[in-house]
Amino acid sequence: MKKNYSLLFLLTLTALVAQAQTVWKNVQIGGTGFVTGIVASKTEANLKYARTDVGGAYRWDTGSNTWIPLLDWTSTGQVGYQGVESLAIDPQNNNIVYILAGTDYFNNGKTAILKSVDRGNTFTETIVTSQFKAHGNGMGRSNGERLAVDPNNSNVLFCGTRRNGLFKSTDGGSTWEKNSALPVTTTANDNGICFVIFDPNTVSGGSTQTIYAGVSRTGASNLYKSTDGGASWTAVANSTTAYMPQRAVLDSNGTLLITYADKEGPWNPGSGQIWKLNSTGTLTNITPAGVTKPFGGIDVDPANPQRIVASTMNTYLLQYTPSGGSGVYGDRFFLSTDGGTTWKDLVGTSGIKMMDNGCTWISGSSASIHWTGDIKFNPFNTAQASVVSGNGIFTCDDVNAVQTTWKFDAKGQEESVPYDLISIPSGPALSVIADYDGFRHTDVSVYASQYVPTMGSSTGLSYAAGNTNKLVRLGDKMYYSSDQGTTWTLTAAALKGNKGSTALSYDGTKMLHCPENANAVYYSADNGTTWTASAGVNFNTVPVSDPVTNNKFYVYNSGNGDLMVSTNGGSSFTKAGSAGSGGSKIIRSVPGKAGHLWIAKNNGGLIRTIDGGVTYTTPSAAVTAASAVGIGKAAPGASYPTVYIWGTVSGVTGVFRSIDQGLTWERVNDDLHQYGGTGNGNFVVGDMNVYGRVYMSTVGRGIVYGDSDPTLGVDDFGNPADGNELGIFVKPNPAKEYFEIKLPENTSDDSVKVTVYDVLGRILLQNSYEVQNNTVTILLNGISISKGVCIVTVKTSQGVYSSKVLKD
Repeated sequence: MKKNYSLLFLLTLTALVAQAQTVWKNVQIGGTGFVTGIVASKTEANLKYARTDVGGAYRWDTGSNTWIPLLDWTSTGQVGYQGVESLAIDPQNNNIVYILAGTDYFNNGKTAILKSVDRGNTFTETIVTSQFKAHGNGMGRSNGERLAVDPNNSNVLFCGTRRNGLFKSTDGGSTWEKNSALPVTTTANDNGICFVIFDPNTVSGGSTQTIYAGVSRTGASNLYKSTDGGASWTAVANSTTAYMPQRAVLDSNGTLLITYADKEGPWNPGSGQIWKLNSTGTLTNITPAGVTKPFGGIDVDPANPQRIVASTMNTYLLQYTPSGGSGVYGDRFFLSTDGGTTWKDLVGTSGIKMMDNGCTWISGSSASIHWTGDIKFNPFNTAQASVVSGNGIFTCDDVNAVQTTWKFDAKGQEESVPYDLISIPSGPALSVIADYDGFRHTDVSVYASQYVPTMGSSTGLSYAAGNTNKLVRLGDKMYYSSDQGTTWTLTAAALKGNKGSTALSYDGTKMLHCPENANAVYYSADNGTTWTASAGVNFNTVPVSDPVTNNKFYVYNSGNGDLMVSTNGGSSFTKAGSAGSGGSKIIRSVPGKAGHLWIAKNNGGLIRTIDGGVTYTTPSAAVTAASAVGIGKAAPGASYPTVYIWGTVSGVTGVFRSIDQGLTWERVNDDLHQYGGTGNGNFVVGDMNVYGRVYMSTVGRGIVYGDSDPTLGVDDFGNPADGNELGIFVKPNPAKEYFEIKLPENTSDDSVKVTVYDVLGRILLQNSYEVQNNTVTILLNGISISKGVCIVTVKTSQGVYSSKVLKD
């Protein structure tokens, strides 16, 4: 007989108030990255996915009108999976979704077929690198879906590859064999087979017989057809070879509609066409009259084959002129209601209307809808269409309108490449990112303004510790601010090199700049009116200023281990001591502590100096690797700021913090929030105003941050007063028996997903469980809970709830 352990739970909660969880979210920017494809279910309304080139995959949540990220669990050994080359829903089972993931320059091109049976909540991983490699950020990345599931046999999948031809699976993606019948294995542009499409009406023996494959090449056959389930392939006679196929879609009559361009895209094509191939083999050119531009996306109304929507690609024509601004240029979208005989230009001479949908930075010139390699009808409301862009997704709710309106539809879709972030004491958090400059956030939970003037990619950012109003930011130019980034002034002199890193002296009067790929540092004492090379530096580095002593700077030579110091505002540097080679170039000074520096030594762990680099200590042998280190606000009652790392502690890799100067460490992320590691920016940065908040760069999932709330023993992701707190009633010795979870009264789910973590964030148990009488019982089967504590999270349709549980 089960007992009521509510009293035990209350005592446990009281004991754990100071051990609150860390909740991970995105700094709200919105979009900025290239969405390369949209895949929608044809049998379930509002079920759709989006894939991106460097920022993973997303599922649309219609209840919140938000995109939900699916690949945040990827480790550093799986960082390439953030490049999603293709995505496929099983037409017979909407719960099953497949992802072809891999990036050529990460993890030695490690490639996997990821399969989920619960709509992307969890995945199984089939590594296929030895057979073929994907490149989610390669040229042609917005071409059609290379991965396809047989609509009549869920066990059968085909996968087109860039360099190794066509592959087939007959066991639901678990194993793959090359289909050598297709005579093409590779193409000169390294884009290979760019789409695979089944005709569902051609079934025999339980499998689809007619299959089409597009090949990314010109001058030779590039459209192939099989009528025997892939056993043999024939080039489609008389199909154009002047252009290479981009995407294709099959209408309800079995007619294939194909877009073509002279290059694979997204930024290099200049011309193209649209063709259709009917089931008898007749080809018809249906390119909009007078339009010679390259085409990318195409879709057809599933209930009316006469209604077709298509998009150009890399076509910069006037889209609209914002009030008080200059014209915005981008791609064109076309609608046909007669099977492609005639087309309506949805941009036309009157232009389109734009809605920023609350994301204000997209207004103006940044709102260009470009690289539109995919466009999709809503299959259940074909007045609505969505189009991909180099900065996100845009949706038109009425393509039949005289003047169409397109809204920025990127809520939750955070796909930027961050380079740096600073948190100013008693001030805002400011960031710099690729392509779209960066943002000034006074509240990281809401969208913020982009810097003005803009300059594209910004890579460096710094503030003066003794004059926090003074900032510099760096890209192909340098700007400085005297009001914490509200306004910016361009430096007078041209830089000695582009991008790279920068630093300001304590009082803000001296600027340092180390250009990317340059073995030199330059300094200016007149707000960038003149620049002079610093003596003593002949290596690439990231300068940092002493936060107490004016005109004192440090640079670290990770090649030979020298820590160099300047005491004259950057005019010259001399060696202070040796920190040993092999560390990260990014070293951290400590606010209010003269001469205190922390250096992440990669496989050498973490070291520090308190005398300006003369001598060094290793605070903890438990830290065996550290690639990034950052400083944040001190814990309540602590006199020293919090130290954060991305590293390995006691054999576990993740984000850790120390509130006792590195002696002990606590992991603050978990296995579900790894993001592939710290990516290009390679930073972890503590917030200087909120204890327990840490920011982290990613390879393409934007800037993420973890928040710890020490006031809550039960954390339902930021809503402690909404009535959704989850009570966990625990039988004694839970590691040997079971947990009994009482769900909130408003929960209507028949089953919920439960995950149990240890204190280091490692998953001990993860499964879906049946709900009976609003209660879930979890048998632990002898799972060991280290240090007497485990963390239990429960995902319901109302949200995610979590609690810490104390073992007897």
